[in-house]
Amino acid sequence: MLAGDWYVPDDELLEMAQQAQHLAGRYADLSRTDVTAARDVLGDLLGSLGEHAVVRAPLYVDYGVNLHLGARTFVNFGLVALDVATITIGDDVQIGPNVQLLTPVHPVEAEPRRNKLEAARPITLGNNVWLGGGVIVCPGVTIGENTVVGAGAVVTRDLPADVVAVGNPARVIRGT
Repeated sequence: MLAGDWYVPDDELLEMAQQAQHLAGRYADLSRTDVTAARDVLGDLLGSLGEHAVVRAPLYVDYGVNLHLGARTFVNFGLVALDVATITIGDDVQIGPNVQLLTPVHPVEAEPRRNKLEAARPITLGNNVWLGGGVIVCPGVTIGENTVVGAGAVVTRDLPADVVAVGNPARVIRGT
């Protein structure tokens, strides 16, 4: 799975996903009443949680353990982080509401898709990246540090550092 090879999800992965859903639900519940306990649950859910990182619930993940948040990162409401492969988010990143970070890939051919084959490719967000609301980042994408991605953009390929990108598919419109 993490190596990017084709696989069929098994009972072990289903169990991991169910545990992640349980922890994500607890996090959402506790975030309304007990911030300290909520952060502890978030730390149990994620692969790593940087100092002073803030995640507004709800948060949706496949497994959680493959999601790594850097220090002082801010994640607004409704992040969908399908962490079948590793998702690495740098320090001081800002993620708008309803952003999707999607690592899974599926076969285009009908028969392998019918057989439930899937694979995944990692996503990396460099330090000080800003993703506007509703941004979708596709499998295998790296976004360089200090880059801004405008609201609603669909990032289908790598973006360099220090640029502003918008649109579907996202394209660079200027340097920062």
